[in-house]
Amino acid sequence: MSKLFAYNYTGGPFVLFGIWHLVALLVIALLNVGMLGFRKSSLKTRTLVRWMMATILWTDEASWHIWNLYWGHWTVQTMLPLHICSILIWLAGFMLIFKFYPIYEFVYFIGIGGAIQALLTPDAGIYGFPHYRIFQTMISHGLLITSGIYMTVVEGLRPTWKSFWRVVIGLNIYAAIIFPINKLLGTDFLYINAKPSTASLLDLLPPWPYYLIYMELIGILVFLLLYLPFIIKDWRANHKEKGNLHS
Repeated sequence: MSKLFAYNYTGGPFVLFGIWHLVALLVIALLNVGMLGFRKSSLKTRTLVRWMMATILWTDEASWHIWNLYWGHWTVQTMLPLHICSILIWLAGFMLIFKFYPIYEFVYFIGIGGAIQALLTPDAGIYGFPHYRIFQTMISHGLLITSGIYMTVVEGLRPTWKSFWRVVIGLNIYAAIIFPINKLLGTDFLYINAKPSTASLLDLLPPWPYYLIYMELIGILVFLLLYLPFIIKDWRANHKEKGNLHS
């Protein structure tokens, strides 16, 4: 058992799109589809589900800090929760418990969009299945996606165009704050000062600082894709309303 929590793991490394990676992605996909089953559940059941997800999110993320503390590898440079997914994992718990809409907007767009990237190319390194680290990262990012989907399809929250622009502007303001912090601490939160050392989609982009422009455009495109179902829904509703007025 201790081997599964070892810092210097001697088991097999993480294999990108290997069998266990694909199994994990399938389980997460099925979990999100399963969320649809709670749409007609009682208020008590839905509240319990939200509390359970918040508790798992917080416990999972806290365990990551405890694990690094135990092995003496907790540092300001590596463990400050300034990566956008790290912040949103903590905030998503509050969103789930209190159904707090301002947090929901960011969880829906950035949480889902960013966590999908993290699930497709996990920052796992030497920690392959069944090590604790790979379970921890898949659970945290998978449940971040589930939180946004659950609040949308079960609790009835939805983003708007104002949400879209608040998230775009808010993310750029946050990046502008993080950039000098990275310079000061020698960190690379948000990967805006350099590309990550592990494999990621950023490897396909030009070198710094040009890839930042691509990141901005890709981010906006991802947000638009996430908002597309609501664009279609609103268009259909307006089209139907105009049809009723002319009938």
